Amino acid sequence: MNYASTRNPATCVGLSHALAQGLADDGGLYVPCTLPAFNARDFDADDSLADVAHRLLQPFFADDPLAAHLSEICTTALDFPAPLVPLTPAHTGMLELFHGPTAAFKDFGARFLAACMQQVGATDGLERTILVATSGDTGAAVADAFHGKPKLRVVVLYPDGRVSPRQAHQLGCFGDNILTLRVDGNFDDCQRLVKQALADAGLRSRLCLSSANSISLGRLLPQMSYYAHASIRHWRTRGGELNFVIPTGNLGNALAAILARRCGLPIGDIALASNANRVLPDYFSGSAYQPMASLATLANAMDVGAPSNFERLRWLYPDEQALRGEFIAEAVEDAGIREVIAHGEARYGRVFCPHTACAVRVLERIRERGDSRDWAVVATAHPAKFEQVVEPLVGHAVEVPAALATLLARPSQAEPIGADFEPFRERLRLI
Repeated sequence: MNYASTRNPATCVGLSHALAQGLADDGGLYVPCTLPAFNARDFDADDSLADVAHRLLQPFFADDPLAAHLSEICTTALDFPAPLVPLTPAHTGMLELFHGPTAAFKDFGARFLAACMQQVGATDGLERTILVATSGDTGAAVADAFHGKPKLRVVVLYPDGRVSPRQAHQLGCFGDNILTLRVDGNFDDCQRLVKQALADAGLRSRLCLSSANSISLGRLLPQMSYYAHASIRHWRTRGGELNFVIPTGNLGNALAAILARRCGLPIGDIALASNANRVLPDYFSGSAYQPMASLATLANAMDVGAPSNFERLRWLYPDEQALRGEFIAEAVEDAGIREVIAHGEARYGRVFCPHTACAVRVLERIRERGDSRDWAVVATAHPAKFEQVVEPLVGHAVEVPAALATLLARPSQAEPIGADFEPFRERLRLI
């Protein structure tokens, strides 16, 4: 399969090239030139997440050198569970995506991308520098996935003071081939610096730059697999489609579900749950698409004012009226997040992270409107990563998963840097 830029459909590159480059030369995002067609029965022989991913992604890897390694990549990267668990009331479930090494859904895509990039490097022998902007969880997942990998360096940028203390500790606890920079700005500043660096021909050539944000196909494609896996399991047991409410920041996680549905998986409606950063809810309610400066909220990993993957969404739905009519998109203020977390155990028997709480609140509104269909909220991170928010609201300590505890026991360090491009450019030159 070949891949084109969202800004130039005449662009035509292979998957390995698109992964290595990260961003297209014209600044666009890579998208598949065609989408394969599946139905649920195509996966009758597949049970595990890795098996479903292998079958689902084969067409996307076709005719690329990475195709020969796809089974190994899936088995290695997707070796932890993504359970779909029941919640009360009836017809409600939760897709738990926080069982990876950094306790966030980003582990799936980050580990898959790292495995792909190792194979690409083994083929061309190049040493690469991977840039990643993070609003909290992405950076730690990428750092963990790439830590210690030969010929791969990672530069993580996060907004200083705008991530939870445990997130900040994770981001700086790796060292070795991982450089962590705490930026005097917001996530959008971090994302802008990464995009500027990727567009700088001199830097790109000298450091062989690539990206590990959700603009990378290596992140986006594997995230389709857990939606495929969950919806197929639901279809087998209940015989119908599963609808999802997905916490939404940079739109990569939701776009993966949207692509899986477009490929024929038994996925019904998709609701986008934002925090107080209302760019997407405002657009889907009829306003012009207008990126804005991001606001700091309790759900900090979703503090995005210019969601990069909206460009891919527009590519997928070129008719704006059709796009606006396709999705539910709602915002949840901090007060709503607090209310869901405070009452989560009594109502659902669960403690939720702030991002998952946004999805729960949106589903509550959907239920209030009389929708009794099967819905699953997507739990994107473990609540222990946000103990300063969660524990005062639930009134007790939240148990820390073993993998997260291991990372928190390490020393942590991050370099301060401003939000201007030139100092960042000079720091990259020193690598």
